Amino acid sequence: MWNVPIDVLLTLGLDLRLTLALVIAYLIAWPLLRRSWRIAVGRLRCERCRWLSGTGARMRHETPRNSEWPYGTFLQRLHPTVRSAVLALGVRRQVPAGQILIHEGQRQSHLVLIEEGLTKVTAALPDGRTALLSLRVGGDLVGEMSALNDRPRSATITACGPTRYSVITSERFRTFLTGNPDAALELAAMVSDRLRWSNRRRIDFSSYPVKIRVARVIAELSRTHGRQAPHGVVIDVRLTQSELASICGASETSVQKILRELRTDGLVDTDYRRMTVRDLPRLRSLGQLEPDEC
Repeated sequence: MWNVPIDVLLTLGLDLRLTLALVIAYLIAWPLLRRSWRIAVGRLRCERCRWLSGTGARMRHETPRNSEWPYGTFLQRLHPTVRSAVLALGVRRQVPAGQILIHEGQRQSHLVLIEEGLTKVTAALPDGRTALLSLRVGGDLVGEMSALNDRPRSATITACGPTRYSVITSERFRTFLTGNPDAALELAAMVSDRLRWSNRRRIDFSSYPVKIRVARVIAELSRTHGRQAPHGVVIDVRLTQSELASICGASETSVQKILRELRTDGLVDTDYRRMTVRDLPRLRSLGQLEPDEC
């Protein structure tokens, strides 16, 4: 450490006393500079840790930024201010595909607000099979029946893929509804729409042959869970033929036969748990649906 500045100073041809004074000044200043450097680096590291810690906290409490919640969902119905209040009610969780959010038959009263992902609503049949009742996506509220009437769960809610949701206690939700009557009205409207959809499925089962029922369900799925692609509308729901049969109220064998016919007619394409609607107008016509119905 000492040789470098002495050699440099001697090559400059300075006076010996001046050279010694500069060397002594260097020896005194060098430890002070090193100490100041360590303190500065330490402060920078602490500030970085605080920033990262704050960022993590912000991420844990950050409200999901989805300005376009799917049509008909509970969050889509609410005013932005009320929507933010709902999103702040619960405790957020994230689960992988296959995780059960609500178990049929259990006595629970909390609600589940789906923020991101796709879930399916199923119920057990007397013969041991499972019926697919409906699908729920980000923005949907589930478990509201047990929360309001204190009865056992009427269905099972299962994540079809990675899902993020909030768990809201019934007490907090009731208090929220008391202070937000508009949200209470929208909740009633949502329940009414679900009842209407259920009644429509019952009418379909008794009024239409299987082929029309299958066409109606696929057309509706293309509206609620489809995305436009170059070759048609891709339904982003991984449904087995058994699940599709249960939601159509038909046997799996019948649905398999109808899907073959729809493929032959150029209306749909199917591969492993994925379906693409090639000609949506013709599919609607086959299902006897008006454009505003689906």
